[in-house]
Amino acid sequence: MTAGMTRDRKRRVSLDMRRRVLGATVVVAAWCVGFAGATPSALAADAQSKQWYLNAMQAEEMWKVATGEGIKVAVIDSGVNPSVPSLKGQVLDGVDATGAEGDAYDDYRGHGTTMAELIAGTGEGGGLKGLAPGAKIIPMRITDTQFQNEHSVNANDTEDAIKAAADSDAQIISMSFASDFPTDGEREAVEYAQRKGKLFFAGVGNNAEKSNKVQYPAAYPQVVGVSSADRSGKVAEYSQNGSIVDVAAPGNEIPRWCDETFQKYCDGDGGTSAATAIASASAALVWSAHPDWTANQVLNVLFDTASRDWEKDTVSKYLGHGLIRPSMNILKGKGDPGDPDVSPLTNEKTSGSAGSAAPSASASSQPDDKAEAGDAAMAGSSAETDGGDKTGLIIGGVAVVLVLGGAAFAFARKRRTT
Repeated sequence: MTAGMTRDRKRRVSLDMRRRVLGATVVVAAWCVGFAGATPSALAADAQSKQWYLNAMQAEEMWKVATGEGIKVAVIDSGVNPSVPSLKGQVLDGVDATGAEGDAYDDYRGHGTTMAELIAGTGEGGGLKGLAPGAKIIPMRITDTQFQNEHSVNANDTEDAIKAAADSDAQIISMSFASDFPTDGEREAVEYAQRKGKLFFAGVGNNAEKSNKVQYPAAYPQVVGVSSADRSGKVAEYSQNGSIVDVAAPGNEIPRWCDETFQKYCDGDGGTSAATAIASASAALVWSAHPDWTANQVLNVLFDTASRDWEKDTVSKYLGHGLIRPSMNILKGKGDPGDPDVSPLTNEKTSGSAGSAAPSASASSQPDDKAEAGDAAMAGSSAETDGGDKTGLIIGGVAVVLVLGGAAFAFARKRRTT
Protein backbone atom coordinates (compact mmCIF):
# COMPACT_ATOMS: atom_id res chain seq x y z
CA MET A 1 0.00 0.00 0.00
CA THR A 2 1.37 3.45 -0.85
CA ALA A 3 1.47 6.39 1.56
CA GLY A 4 -0.85 8.22 -0.84
CA MET A 5 -3.42 5.44 -0.60
CA THR A 6 -3.31 5.60 3.19
CA ARG A 7 -3.78 9.35 3.02
CA ASP A 8 -6.86 8.89 0.87
CA ARG A 9 -8.30 6.41 3.34
CA LYS A 10 -7.40 8.28 6.49
CA ARG A 11 -8.43 11.74 5.32
CA ARG A 12 -10.95 11.05 2.61
CA VAL A 13 -12.38 14.50 2.02
CA SER A 14 -11.11 17.99 2.85
CA LEU A 15 -13.40 20.77 4.02
CA ASP A 16 -13.88 23.83 1.83
CA MET A 17 -11.32 26.61 2.16
CA ARG A 18 -13.97 28.81 3.68
CA ARG A 19 -13.86 26.53 6.76
CA ARG A 20 -10.40 27.87 7.48
CA VAL A 21 -11.79 31.24 8.48
CA LEU A 22 -14.49 30.05 10.82
CA GLY A 23 -14.35 31.39 14.35
CA ALA A 24 -12.77 29.37 17.11
CA THR A 25 -16.04 28.45 18.77
CA VAL A 26 -18.30 28.16 15.74
CA VAL A 27 -18.64 24.42 15.80
CA VAL A 28 -19.68 23.04 18.90
CA ALA A 29 -22.67 24.35 20.65
CA ALA A 30 -22.80 21.28 22.83
CA TRP A 31 -21.51 17.85 23.63
CA CYS A 32 -25.09 16.68 23.66
CA VAL A 33 -27.78 19.31 24.12
CA GLY A 34 -25.67 22.23 25.28
CA PHE A 35 -23.26 23.45 27.87
CA ALA A 36 -25.71 25.86 29.40
CA GLY A 37 -26.12 25.13 33.07
CA ALA A 38 -23.37 22.54 33.05
CA THR A 39 -20.64 24.62 34.63
CA PRO A 40 -20.14 24.00 38.36
CA SER A 41 -19.37 26.75 40.81
CA ALA A 42 -15.81 28.03 40.60
CA LEU A 43 -15.74 27.90 44.37
CA ALA A 44 -16.57 24.22 44.64
CA ALA A 45 -13.98 22.52 46.83
CA ASP A 46 -14.44 18.87 46.01
CA ALA A 47 -13.17 17.11 42.92
CA GLN A 48 -16.53 15.81 41.74
CA SER A 49 -18.04 19.29 41.55
CA LYS A 50 -15.30 20.20 39.09
CA GLN A 51 -16.14 17.42 36.66
CA TRP A 52 -18.14 19.83 34.53
CA TYR A 53 -18.30 17.53 31.52
CA LEU A 54 -20.46 14.92 33.29
CA ASN A 55 -23.46 17.24 33.21
CA ALA A 56 -22.59 18.49 29.74
CA MET A 57 -22.44 14.93 28.41
CA GLN A 58 -25.67 13.90 30.23
CA ALA A 59 -23.88 11.24 32.24
CA GLU A 60 -26.61 10.72 34.82
CA GLU A 61 -29.19 10.15 32.09
CA MET A 62 -26.90 7.77 30.21
CA TRP A 63 -26.20 5.73 33.35
CA LYS A 64 -29.88 4.81 33.50
CA VAL A 65 -29.35 2.98 30.20
CA ALA A 66 -25.67 1.98 30.15
CA THR A 67 -22.77 2.23 32.60
CA GLY A 68 -20.03 0.36 30.78
CA GLU A 69 -20.89 -2.89 32.53
CA GLY A 70 -19.24 -5.89 30.91
CA ILE A 71 -16.53 -3.77 29.29
CA LYS A 72 -12.88 -3.87 30.34
CA VAL A 73 -10.43 -1.09 29.54
CA ALA A 74 -6.66 -1.65 29.51
CA VAL A 75 -5.00 1.52 30.83
CA ILE A 76 -1.39 1.75 29.63
CA ASP A 77 0.13 4.31 31.96
CA SER A 78 2.16 4.83 35.14
CA GLY A 79 0.23 2.14 37.00
CA VAL A 80 -3.15 2.19 38.73
CA ASN A 81 -3.65 2.32 42.50
CA PRO A 82 -6.65 0.09 43.29
CA SER A 83 -6.80 1.29 46.88
CA VAL A 84 -8.14 4.79 46.29
CA PRO A 85 -11.81 4.84 47.33
CA SER A 86 -13.20 5.48 43.87
CA LEU A 87 -11.39 2.48 42.36
CA LYS A 88 -12.01 -0.16 45.02
CA GLY A 89 -13.36 -3.21 43.23
CA GLN A 90 -12.80 -1.61 39.84
CA VAL A 91 -9.26 -2.75 39.03
CA LEU A 92 -8.42 -6.23 37.76
CA ASP A 93 -5.08 -8.02 37.49
CA GLY A 94 -2.66 -6.20 35.23
CA VAL A 95 0.85 -6.33 33.82
CA ASP A 96 3.98 -4.45 34.82
CA ALA A 97 6.09 -3.98 31.68
CA THR A 98 8.63 -1.60 33.24
CA GLY A 99 11.21 -4.22 34.21
CA ALA A 100 11.71 -2.33 37.47
CA GLU A 101 10.67 -3.11 41.03
CA GLY A 102 6.96 -3.00 41.71
CA ASP A 103 3.84 -4.13 39.89
CA ALA A 104 0.95 -2.75 37.87
CA TYR A 105 -0.66 -1.44 41.08
CA ASP A 106 2.33 0.76 41.96
CA ASP A 107 1.49 4.08 40.35
CA TYR A 108 4.72 6.05 40.54
CA ARG A 109 3.16 9.32 39.30
CA GLY A 110 -0.56 9.31 40.10
CA HIS A 111 -1.31 9.82 36.42
CA GLY A 112 -2.52 6.33 35.59
CA THR A 113 -4.81 6.26 38.61
CA THR A 114 -6.41 9.52 37.48
CA MET A 115 -7.01 8.08 34.02
CA ALA A 116 -8.55 4.94 35.51
CA GLU A 117 -10.88 7.02 37.69
CA LEU A 118 -11.98 9.18 34.76
CA ILE A 119 -12.97 5.98 32.99
CA ALA A 120 -14.43 3.78 35.73
CA GLY A 121 -14.33 5.62 39.05
CA THR A 122 -17.34 5.09 41.31
CA GLY A 123 -17.02 8.43 43.09
CA GLU A 124 -16.79 6.76 46.48
CA GLY A 125 -15.04 8.80 49.16
CA GLY A 126 -15.40 11.97 47.12
CA GLY A 127 -13.18 10.56 44.40
CA LEU A 128 -13.58 11.21 40.71
CA LYS A 129 -16.61 9.78 38.97
CA GLY A 130 -15.86 7.81 35.84
CA LEU A 131 -17.96 8.34 32.75
CA ALA A 132 -18.32 4.54 32.56
CA PRO A 133 -18.53 3.48 36.23
CA GLY A 134 -19.67 -0.02 35.33
CA ALA A 135 -16.48 -0.75 33.38
CA LYS A 136 -13.40 -2.45 34.84
CA ILE A 137 -9.77 -1.45 34.52
CA ILE A 138 -6.83 -3.65 33.53
CA PRO A 139 -3.64 -1.73 34.41
CA MET A 140 -0.54 -1.95 32.20
CA ARG A 141 2.42 -0.13 33.76
CA ILE A 142 5.06 1.50 31.55
CA THR A 143 7.75 4.14 32.16
CA ASP A 144 8.01 7.87 31.65
CA THR A 145 11.23 9.86 31.30
CA GLN A 146 11.78 10.56 34.97
CA PHE A 147 11.23 6.93 35.89
CA GLN A 148 13.62 5.88 33.13
CA ASN A 149 16.26 8.24 34.46
CA GLU A 150 15.96 6.78 37.94
CA HIS A 151 15.75 3.06 37.15
CA SER A 152 17.12 0.41 34.87
CA VAL A 153 14.06 -0.48 32.82
CA ASN A 154 12.71 -2.56 29.97
CA ALA A 155 13.46 -0.86 26.65
CA ASN A 156 10.46 -2.57 25.05
CA ASP A 157 7.93 -1.74 27.74
CA THR A 158 5.44 0.03 25.47
CA GLU A 159 5.21 -2.71 22.87
CA ASP A 160 5.11 -5.36 25.60
CA ALA A 161 2.26 -3.53 27.33
CA ILE A 162 0.29 -3.13 24.09
CA LYS A 163 0.69 -6.82 23.29
CA ALA A 164 -0.37 -7.75 26.82
CA ALA A 165 -3.42 -5.51 26.48
CA ALA A 166 -4.22 -7.12 23.13
CA ASP A 167 -4.03 -10.58 24.73
CA SER A 168 -6.11 -9.54 27.73
CA ASP A 169 -9.90 -9.54 28.14
CA ALA A 170 -9.98 -5.78 27.55
CA GLN A 171 -12.09 -4.59 24.63
CA ILE A 172 -10.62 -1.08 24.77
CA ILE A 173 -7.04 0.17 25.14
CA SER A 174 -6.54 3.66 26.56
CA MET A 175 -3.01 5.11 26.40
CA SER A 176 -2.26 8.65 27.53
CA PHE A 177 1.43 8.21 26.80
CA ALA A 178 3.38 8.52 23.54
CA SER A 179 6.80 9.04 22.00
CA ASP A 180 8.44 11.05 19.25
CA PHE A 181 9.88 7.87 17.84
CA PRO A 182 8.01 4.97 16.24
CA THR A 183 9.52 1.51 16.46
CA ASP A 184 8.90 -1.61 14.45
CA GLY A 185 7.99 -3.48 17.62
CA GLU A 186 5.44 -0.91 18.73
CA ARG A 187 3.92 -0.72 15.25
CA GLU A 188 3.58 -4.48 15.14
CA ALA A 189 2.00 -4.47 18.60
CA VAL A 190 -0.58 -1.88 17.50
CA GLU A 191 -1.42 -3.90 14.40
CA TYR A 192 -1.68 -7.01 16.54
CA ALA A 193 -4.12 -5.24 18.86
CA GLN A 194 -6.31 -4.33 15.91
CA ARG A 195 -6.29 -7.91 14.65
CA LYS A 196 -7.41 -8.98 18.13
CA GLY A 197 -10.44 -6.70 17.81
CA LYS A 198 -9.36 -4.00 20.27
CA LEU A 199 -10.39 -0.34 20.07
CA PHE A 200 -7.27 1.75 20.79
CA PHE A 201 -7.35 5.40 21.92
CA ALA A 202 -4.28 7.63 22.46
CA GLY A 203 -3.78 11.31 23.23
CA VAL A 204 -2.42 13.64 20.56
CA GLY A 205 -0.25 15.64 22.95
CA ASN A 206 -0.10 18.99 24.73
CA ASN A 207 2.70 20.81 22.90
CA ALA A 208 0.93 22.50 20.00
CA GLU A 209 2.29 25.91 21.00
CA LYS A 210 5.88 24.67 21.08
CA SER A 211 6.58 21.94 18.56
CA ASN A 212 3.40 20.13 17.48
CA LYS A 213 5.56 17.15 16.63
CA VAL A 214 4.40 13.82 15.34
CA GLN A 215 3.82 11.40 18.21
CA TYR A 216 3.21 7.69 18.61
CA PRO A 217 1.10 5.60 19.14
CA ALA A 218 -1.54 8.21 18.21
CA ALA A 219 0.12 8.48 14.80
CA TYR A 220 -0.43 4.89 13.78
CA PRO A 221 -3.38 4.44 11.40
CA GLN A 222 -4.99 1.85 13.70
CA VAL A 223 -5.13 4.20 16.72
CA VAL A 224 -7.81 6.81 17.49
CA GLY A 225 -6.06 10.14 18.15
CA VAL A 226 -7.87 12.28 20.75
CA SER A 227 -7.57 16.05 21.17
CA SER A 228 -8.59 18.12 24.20
CA ALA A 229 -11.52 20.55 24.32
CA ASP A 230 -12.89 22.99 26.90
CA ARG A 231 -16.38 23.72 28.23
CA SER A 232 -17.38 25.66 25.10
CA GLY A 233 -16.26 22.93 22.74
CA LYS A 234 -13.17 24.86 21.67
CA VAL A 235 -10.00 22.82 21.24
CA ALA A 236 -7.34 23.84 23.74
CA GLU A 237 -4.47 25.94 22.42
CA TYR A 238 -2.00 23.40 23.79
CA SER A 239 -3.75 20.44 22.14
CA GLN A 240 -1.67 19.21 19.23
CA ASN A 241 -3.34 19.21 15.86
CA GLY A 242 -3.09 17.72 12.42
CA SER A 243 -4.14 14.61 10.57
CA ILE A 244 -3.54 12.55 13.70
CA VAL A 245 -6.70 13.95 15.31
CA ASP A 246 -9.72 11.68 14.95
CA VAL A 247 -12.04 12.99 17.65
CA ALA A 248 -12.09 15.54 20.51
CA ALA A 249 -13.16 15.02 24.13
CA PRO A 250 -13.21 17.13 27.32
CA GLY A 251 -9.73 17.78 28.70
CA ASN A 252 -9.64 21.29 30.19
CA GLU A 253 -10.12 22.04 33.89
CA ILE A 254 -10.34 18.43 35.00
CA PRO A 255 -9.00 17.48 38.46
CA ARG A 256 -6.23 14.95 38.88
CA TRP A 257 -4.27 13.27 41.63
CA CYS A 258 -1.44 15.62 42.52
CA ASP A 259 1.21 12.91 42.87
CA GLU A 260 1.93 9.33 43.88
CA THR A 261 1.02 9.96 47.53
CA PHE A 262 -2.71 10.17 46.68
CA GLN A 263 -3.37 12.71 49.40
CA LYS A 264 -5.36 15.20 47.33
CA TYR A 265 -6.56 16.22 43.90
CA CYS A 266 -5.07 19.19 42.08
CA ASP A 267 -6.76 21.60 39.70
CA GLY A 268 -5.55 22.29 36.19
CA ASP A 269 -5.95 20.89 32.73
CA GLY A 270 -6.13 17.15 32.29
CA GLY A 271 -5.04 17.73 28.71
CA THR A 272 -5.23 15.12 25.99
CA SER A 273 -4.53 12.52 28.68
CA ALA A 274 -7.90 13.16 30.29
CA ALA A 275 -9.54 13.53 26.89
CA THR A 276 -8.25 10.07 25.93
CA ALA A 277 -9.67 8.53 29.10
CA ILE A 278 -13.05 10.19 28.54
CA ALA A 279 -13.13 9.08 24.90
CA SER A 280 -12.33 5.54 26.03
CA ALA A 281 -15.12 5.70 28.60
CA SER A 282 -17.50 6.97 25.91
CA ALA A 283 -16.68 3.91 23.84
CA ALA A 284 -17.25 1.69 26.88
CA LEU A 285 -20.75 3.12 27.32
CA VAL A 286 -21.70 2.54 23.69
CA TRP A 287 -20.17 -0.93 23.64
CA SER A 288 -21.95 -1.97 26.84
CA ALA A 289 -25.24 -0.91 25.25
CA HIS A 290 -24.41 -2.94 22.13
CA PRO A 291 -22.30 -5.87 23.33
CA ASP A 292 -22.55 -7.70 20.01
CA TRP A 293 -20.91 -4.88 18.07
CA THR A 294 -17.30 -4.93 16.93
CA ALA A 295 -14.72 -2.25 17.69
CA ASN A 296 -15.29 -0.89 14.18
CA GLN A 297 -19.01 -0.45 14.78
CA VAL A 298 -18.52 1.28 18.12
CA LEU A 299 -16.05 3.70 16.56
CA ASN A 300 -18.27 4.26 13.52
CA VAL A 301 -21.09 5.35 15.81
CA LEU A 302 -18.83 7.64 17.85
CA PHE A 303 -17.63 9.31 14.64
CA ASP A 304 -21.12 9.47 13.17
CA THR A 305 -22.64 11.13 16.24
CA ALA A 306 -19.78 13.52 17.05
CA SER A 307 -20.78 17.19 17.21
CA ARG A 308 -19.58 19.18 14.18
CA ASP A 309 -20.78 21.87 11.78
CA TRP A 310 -19.31 20.34 8.66
CA GLU A 311 -20.20 17.53 6.33
CA LYS A 312 -20.00 13.96 7.59
CA ASP A 313 -16.89 12.00 6.57
CA THR A 314 -14.74 15.10 6.50
CA VAL A 315 -12.30 15.91 9.26
CA SER A 316 -10.92 18.91 11.10
CA LYS A 317 -7.23 19.07 11.97
CA TYR A 318 -8.27 20.19 15.46
CA LEU A 319 -11.47 18.24 16.14
CA GLY A 320 -11.17 15.27 13.83
CA HIS A 321 -14.72 14.01 13.26
CA GLY A 322 -15.94 16.34 16.01
CA LEU A 323 -16.71 16.37 19.73
CA ILE A 324 -17.51 12.96 21.14
CA ARG A 325 -21.17 12.54 22.23
CA PRO A 326 -22.08 9.03 23.38
CA SER A 327 -25.46 10.31 24.56
CA MET A 328 -26.61 10.62 20.97
CA ASN A 329 -26.51 6.83 20.72
CA ILE A 330 -27.27 5.87 24.31
CA LEU A 331 -30.25 8.21 24.72
CA LYS A 332 -31.43 8.80 21.16
CA GLY A 333 -30.38 5.67 19.30
CA LYS A 334 -28.52 7.64 16.67
CA GLY A 335 -25.44 6.54 14.78
CA ASP A 336 -24.78 4.10 11.95
CA PRO A 337 -22.59 1.20 13.09
CA GLY A 338 -21.64 0.36 9.52
CA ASP A 339 -19.68 -2.68 8.40
CA PRO A 340 -18.51 -4.71 11.40
CA ASP A 341 -15.34 -5.77 9.60
CA VAL A 342 -14.14 -2.46 8.13
CA SER A 343 -12.20 0.11 10.17
CA PRO A 344 -13.53 3.68 9.97
CA LEU A 345 -9.91 4.80 10.50
CA THR A 346 -8.43 3.16 7.43
CA ASN A 347 -11.41 1.87 5.41
CA GLU A 348 -9.67 -1.49 5.44
CA LYS A 349 -11.00 -4.90 6.43
CA THR A 350 -9.82 -5.86 9.92
CA SER A 351 -11.33 -9.28 10.55
CA GLY A 352 -10.08 -12.68 9.38
CA SER A 353 -6.53 -13.93 9.35
CA ALA A 354 -3.58 -11.97 10.63
CA GLY A 355 -2.52 -11.43 7.03
CA SER A 356 -5.66 -9.41 6.30
CA ALA A 357 -4.33 -6.51 8.33
CA ALA A 358 -1.22 -5.65 6.37
CA PRO A 359 1.10 -2.97 7.76
CA SER A 360 0.31 0.48 6.44
CA ALA A 361 2.97 2.29 4.46
CA SER A 362 2.16 5.50 6.30
CA ALA A 363 3.10 3.99 9.62
CA SER A 364 6.69 3.69 8.53
CA SER A 365 6.93 6.83 6.44
CA GLN A 366 8.87 9.81 7.66
CA PRO A 367 6.67 12.51 9.17
CA ASP A 368 5.85 15.47 6.96
CA ASP A 369 5.70 18.30 9.46
CA LYS A 370 3.02 20.42 7.81
CA ALA A 371 1.85 22.30 10.89
CA GLU A 372 2.40 25.99 10.34
CA ALA A 373 2.83 28.79 12.84
CA GLY A 374 -0.45 30.30 11.72
CA ASP A 375 -2.34 27.19 12.76
CA ALA A 376 -2.19 28.20 16.43
CA ALA A 377 -4.55 31.06 15.80
CA MET A 378 -7.15 28.65 14.48
CA ALA A 379 -6.99 26.10 17.25
CA GLY A 380 -10.50 25.16 18.22
CA SER A 381 -12.05 26.18 14.94
CA SER A 382 -13.64 23.82 12.48
CA ALA A 383 -10.79 24.46 10.09
CA GLU A 384 -10.08 21.52 7.84
CA THR A 385 -7.01 19.44 7.80
CA ASP A 386 -4.87 19.14 4.70
CA GLY A 387 -5.26 15.77 3.05
CA GLY A 388 -2.24 14.38 4.81
CA ASP A 389 -1.96 10.87 6.19
CA LYS A 390 -2.21 10.15 9.89
CA THR A 391 1.50 10.29 10.47
CA GLY A 392 1.94 13.43 8.43
CA LEU A 393 0.65 15.94 10.93
CA ILE A 394 0.38 14.01 14.03
CA ILE A 395 0.92 15.05 17.38
CA GLY A 396 0.28 12.45 19.83
CA GLY A 397 0.67 11.77 23.32
CA VAL A 398 3.74 11.36 25.29
CA ALA A 399 7.16 12.65 24.62
CA VAL A 400 9.87 11.87 27.07
CA VAL A 401 13.59 11.65 26.82
CA LEU A 402 14.53 8.15 27.51
CA VAL A 403 17.97 8.43 29.00
CA LEU A 404 17.79 5.48 31.21
CA GLY A 405 19.62 4.76 34.40
CA GLY A 406 22.01 1.85 34.46
CA ALA A 407 23.07 2.53 30.85
CA ALA A 408 20.47 0.01 29.81
CA PHE A 409 19.96 1.61 26.41
CA ALA A 410 22.26 2.99 23.77
CA PHE A 411 19.58 5.23 22.29
CA ALA A 412 17.33 8.03 23.48
CA ARG A 413 13.56 8.08 23.24
CA LYS A 414 11.03 10.65 24.33
CA ARG A 415 7.93 9.71 26.27
CA ARG A 416 5.58 11.82 28.34
CA THR A 417 2.03 11.85 29.49
CA THR A 418 -0.35 13.56 27.13
